[in-house]
Amino acid sequence: MTTLDVLKAAVAIGPSMRRTADDVDALFERILANPPDPRRRLYEAMRYAAVGGGKRLRPLLVVACSSLFEVPRKQALRAGLAVECVHVHSLIHDDLPCMDDDDLRRGKPTVHCAFDEATAVLAGDALLALAFEILGQPDTHPRAEVRAELVVELARTAGAAGMAGGQMLDLLPHKEGFDLDAVMRLQRLKTGALIGWCVEAGAIMGAAPQELRTGLRGYAHCVGLAFQIADDLLDRQGDQATVGKRVRKDPEQGKETFVSLLGPERARKQAELLVSQAIDHLRSFGDSAALLRAIAQFAVKRDH
Repeated sequence: MTTLDVLKAAVAIGPSMRRTADDVDALFERILANPPDPRRRLYEAMRYAAVGGGKRLRPLLVVACSSLFEVPRKQALRAGLAVECVHVHSLIHDDLPCMDDDDLRRGKPTVHCAFDEATAVLAGDALLALAFEILGQPDTHPRAEVRAELVVELARTAGAAGMAGGQMLDLLPHKEGFDLDAVMRLQRLKTGALIGWCVEAGAIMGAAPQELRTGLRGYAHCVGLAFQIADDLLDRQGDQATVGKRVRKDPEQGKETFVSLLGPERARKQAELLVSQAIDHLRSFGDSAALLRAIAQFAVKRDH
């Protein structure tokens, strides 16, 4: 991708991404206000990980999908905040020495380096719990059955059938025979499942009919894989200062990725094909899905 490609993608999505990021940060600031007691260190670690930094792509997906069904922005943001809690929880735990053992995230020391391992574990646990607390409150949606569906689907997404299961596969040795299908399955669970929930959440809150949900699920599947290919390309070719985390770590750890199996050029073309397919899944929504289309394009043209 060229610098011009990155700039065009950023211009298309920039205002919506900045607004969503500011709104999410404001909610985190309010919810994670430091208590006047010894729990203060835990709250400081949660704020350190959650406030500022990051693309807020997942909350943006929730907001964009919710807008298709006229879900109030306030409700969509709360669902977006919940999924961001789960995402940040996963980053904190992924960075731990017992997992990926990283010391840099979003351009600053990881939580266990800035605080300590025990505090990092608790901060991740607390953020995961906070996600379900947010979804369970009436401010997220007035109908209890809708809130229950959001909770059940996010629990499934974050657990062994989704993100945690994908992380387990990633921790296993990538032995001979770990082919493209295995990488796709791993990333569909580790990365794609949470992206899928973001799109599904908007449909759930908007009571979307099943025929429209099918197209959105196809979109989410394609965007999730394209996003991961872009991540693999950044790990192989990106600059650490720009990416904000350690790069070249997958080859160092002997992990197979889309890039190692396909090569950079084929991987990039595959990501671009996936974006085209994602956009095609949105044809039923017409111009109202413009932001979702821009998100798909940004997913592969970003530089961090």
